[in-house]
Amino acid sequence: MRLLVFLSFLILSLQAKELLPSSSFLVSGGVNDIVKYKDNLYLATSSSSVDIFDLNTKKMQKSIKVAKIKDFTNDIIDSKVFSVDAINNSVLILSQGESGGRDIFIEKDGKLENIISSDERLFIAYAKFLDENKIIYALLSNQIFIYDLKEKRVLNELHISYSSFSHFTLSNDLKYVFVSDESGTITKIDTKSLRIIDEFNKENVDRVFKVDYKNNTILATGQDRRAAIYFEKSSNSYHKSIDFLVYAGALNSDASKAAISYNENNDVLIFDVSSQKEEYILKENSSLITSILFLNSYEIVVASDDKKVNIFNLKE
Repeated sequence: MRLLVFLSFLILSLQAKELLPSSSFLVSGGVNDIVKYKDNLYLATSSSSVDIFDLNTKKMQKSIKVAKIKDFTNDIIDSKVFSVDAINNSVLILSQGESGGRDIFIEKDGKLENIISSDERLFIAYAKFLDENKIIYALLSNQIFIYDLKEKRVLNELHISYSSFSHFTLSNDLKYVFVSDESGTITKIDTKSLRIIDEFNKENVDRVFKVDYKNNTILATGQDRRAAIYFEKSSNSYHKSIDFLVYAGALNSDASKAAISYNENNDVLIFDVSSQKEEYILKENSSLITSILFLNSYEIVVASDDKKVNIFNLKE
């Protein structure tokens, strides 16, 4: 009897703990990208807007609107905002333009300036600040560019490979960018020289949807239903095989924990990066997971194709 009780306790202790959201809030539309800057969340939506949520007051601060567009049948539709970033008083917005082009805007002091127009027919997939005067952006053709906002010109560019682009993330010091694509390779690039520093390709065998980098550790989540972990200072890379496409993932600040989209129920799995132990399953996410963000060591934001955004607390 004692053995049975012990085994039951052991099995339960090995199972990941299920958590419900500690709080939720609504945004204008499905979320494509999230960034935290100071005490605000900036959420790029599919409804022609960037919504700004105050983490202190737990209230929506404001929405930055971009113009709606005409589709190929001349119907007026919402512009999808693909990515967002913030620095000082400036907000960087990459949005869908007409005829398949993309617009890059800078919003500052209530004014929206079109930096790169969709008329240029550049198929820009992702864009972030390097500093207040420079941005980095990537094309679907897997080319990356450094653009000077003051001089209004491209400073440097690199064609990484002939595999189509998926995603990139920057190191915290902004010295390196890690680029993922359809080949499954993660490419580390110096943001000043655009020189390729390293490649990581042992674990993923298909398109990597999202890549994150913290504390010399890389997380790559992919179409091959794998969540891969690479260590810059070690060759002990590994991957976790999942029963569903791993659309999104994130690391906490010291890379001790990883969060990944987990299954067709839109759950999110939290696992220990070192031991690979599955610790938490985050429930009640409304739709396909698009973005995951650690606010700190125990609070996690989960967004999806739905208007509802969940915040989970691992201490609860």
